[in-house]
Formats: sequence, structure tokens, C-alpha cells
Amino acid sequence: MAQDRIRLVAETGSTNADLKALAASGWPEGQWLRAERQTAGRGRLGRDWQSVTGNLHASTLIRLRPGDPLVTGLGLLAGIAVHDALAGLLPDAAIQLKWPNDVMVGQAKLAGMLLERDGDEVILGIGVNVAQAPRLLDRETIALADLPGGQGIDAARVLDALVPALDDWLARWRAEGTAALITAWLGRGHPVGTRLAVSTGADRPQHGRFLGLDAHGALILGLEDGTSEIIHSGDVGVLL
Repeated sequence: MAQDRIRLVAETGSTNADLKALAASGWPEGQWLRAERQTAGRGRLGRDWQSVTGNLHASTLIRLRPGDPLVTGLGLLAGIAVHDALAGLLPDAAIQLKWPNDVMVGQAKLAGMLLERDGDEVILGIGVNVAQAPRLLDRETIALADLPGGQGIDAARVLDALVPALDDWLARWRAEGTAALITAWLGRGHPVGTRLAVSTGADRPQHGRFLGLDAHGALILGLEDGTSEIIHSGDVGVLL
């Protein structure tokens, strides 16, 4: 059962930071660390991740093996697994992925994740707004509790659904490679043709249309001049 593979603590700074230390002592793949509250959570691109009691804050360890596909696929894999777990709990909710792995309902963010690699170890941290969405100045947020049928779902139940979902997708990634992830992501993400704003640094965001993913899972952005650009990392906004 999933509960047998989850260590629960009342409070910590960051489950990712804790798991990085635990990895050196032999923490096995497939075991999870969950905190009821984080005081120093982090998101992608160096952002703070606001941790609200009742939400999910959890991390797990992926130990890379000889013969594993390119590690770049793990970002897509994480988003697909979270999407599937949440969609399974609320099948009528319009849950969608935004590249690479933000989990959205409309323009509002429902869940996010942070992957950190150290040699052959990849720490995957996942945050899901379960009970309450934090208020942010730069983006909309939403919680499961804001969705029809979501009020009775707690963080433990979300993680119980997520553990087997991640297991399944790790097994598929290892057996079928990144191509299986790309197909799965395209079925769960913003459709081809969606207008996007992509920021990759200090320059002004580039505007274009989503043309799909390349063989490594990078975003293909069709620019207004008819050319295209491969985006390996950046902040993506969906334009209405």
C-alpha cells in the first residue's frame, strides 16, 4: 500500500532538502517524504513555494540506472503523473498541463514541482494546492477545495493516488523511452496552436504558437515571422 512507503513529518524547511541529505544514507527509490507544513519550500526558477497547512508537500527519489532514457524526460513524466492522479480523483475537472509540468485549471495553477539532480540521483518535489490556494501577485492559483467535489479530498488521499501514478510512468519511461511521455503529455497539455508567451531570461517574452514537443521534450514555439525556436527551459504563459 502507498501508506507503507510514505514518511510523514509535521514540519520541515523543505522536503527536497531533507531528501537530498537522506539520499546519501541509502533512501530507496519509491519511498516518499511528506510534510504537513514547509517553512522554506521552493519552486521552479528559484521561486518561493508558499506552503499552506492542508496542502500536499512531498518529495521522492529517482535513482538513475544504466540504460535509463535521457533524464530530460523526467520533467514531463512528473507532470503527467500528477495530472493523472488529480484527474483520477476529480474526473470532471478541466485539469491540464502547461509546459513543462505545471498543473492548471484554466489560467490558475493547481500544482507544481521541482526536480533537482545530483549525480545519479534525482529528487522530485511536488506541491499540490489541496485545501487552499496561496495568494500570489504574479499568477492565479486554485485549490482542489475550490473545485466541485474537491472539498472532501485531503493531502493524504492525493499522495495515495500519486504514488502508483508515478510508479506506472517511471516503468513506462524505462520501457518505452521519452517518446511515450511526449505522446502522453500532448494528450494532457495545452493543444497545438495555443498562443504562448515564453520568457527565457531578462529579454522580453517571445510570443508565438505551440507547435508541439521535440524528441527530448523541449517546447517548439512557432514565432510570428514564420520561424520556430526550441525552448529547453523557461517560463510559459498561455495567452487568451
